[in-house]
Amino acid sequence: MENVPRRQAGPLKVPQPVRKDGAGGPDFGPRDVLRDLENPDMLVPPATDAGLLPNMKFSFSDTHMQLNHGGWSREITVRDLPIATTLAGVNMSLVPGGVRELHWHQQSEWAYMIWGCARITSVDAQGRNFIADVEKGDLWFFPAGLPHSIQALEEGCEFLLVFDDGNFSDLNTLSISDWFAHTPKDVLAANFGVPESAFDGRPDKQLYIFEDRVPGPLASEAVESPYGAVPLSFKHKLLAQEPLRTPGGSVRIVDSTNFPISKTIAAALVEIEPGAMREMHWHPNNDEWQYYLSGQGRMTVFGGNGTARTFDVRAGDVGYVPFAFGHYVQNTGSETLWFLEMFRSDRFADVSLNQWMALTPRDLVQANLNASPELLNALRKVKWPVVKYP
Repeated sequence: MENVPRRQAGPLKVPQPVRKDGAGGPDFGPRDVLRDLENPDMLVPPATDAGLLPNMKFSFSDTHMQLNHGGWSREITVRDLPIATTLAGVNMSLVPGGVRELHWHQQSEWAYMIWGCARITSVDAQGRNFIADVEKGDLWFFPAGLPHSIQALEEGCEFLLVFDDGNFSDLNTLSISDWFAHTPKDVLAANFGVPESAFDGRPDKQLYIFEDRVPGPLASEAVESPYGAVPLSFKHKLLAQEPLRTPGGSVRIVDSTNFPISKTIAAALVEIEPGAMREMHWHPNNDEWQYYLSGQGRMTVFGGNGTARTFDVRAGDVGYVPFAFGHYVQNTGSETLWFLEMFRSDRFADVSLNQWMALTPRDLVQANLNASPELLNALRKVKWPVVKYP
């Protein structure tokens, strides 16, 4: 008899890989029933799925947790999701006062604050500095090569970092403690003009994340640069942006047009209400990297030449769609589905299937699809539906 996990409310119904038309057959195990329950559209794919499209979903819950005194981090790169070559992501949390040490990257860093508050700092190549506090829904962007830091304030924080290279790893960055640890004391003394003994307490390895006191008010921590502040803000208040509202949800677009410093990553924060969907569309500028913040849904990706594959997604998952592949996202749960879609680009761009058909001569659409009058009449000449009710 199969050993079936049980919930407190009663026996768990075990799903089987069988379609309503009788295709498939029972799986008596061994198997991970809870995993199958999370991925019903992979256990029983829609009949329209076909071909050999690669995996386009990975969960942060399946990654390695880097635990430090002061916080934790985990990442999804091409090691975990090989198709995701354009962007990589890091999920990080800091306890109150916890510090992501002074460091810099060969890649640009885009970030979304999931909850809590933090203080960020940076300096550019002209010696102009930036010090600011960020809260839930805020973004920051540090161009490649610029040094920066992140420190949690009173309640701690959790955030998503996105880097414009799928091969990036946050555990392989350039850190001030690591550089000090690997520089002879006499060189450090000569560089700073102090005795060698001034470096007796230097770290012997990279700190990465460490504990510290919660910093004081922003005004008390201000450091004035003789060259002034950076000319373009490294911070953007995304939730303060007026969203584009639609019958099935909303979207907030952020790219270099309204966040000028963000030259290599464009994004959209998408809200899909229960029963609604992010319409059928594709992106004409680059691959799409997604992060699901809340709710649950499913995404089908169409790859051409008779290929399509469906993925079930939920909070904490990363999804990926290759350049120009058609796709849509449906809310399959009872709560609002929120997710970020990001691109290695300076501009956000998408092509709506609905809009394309609506702006094409009706006879041509009808001839291509043997389209019914109902479909032709339903096409709406809308500028940007984004999310809607079916």
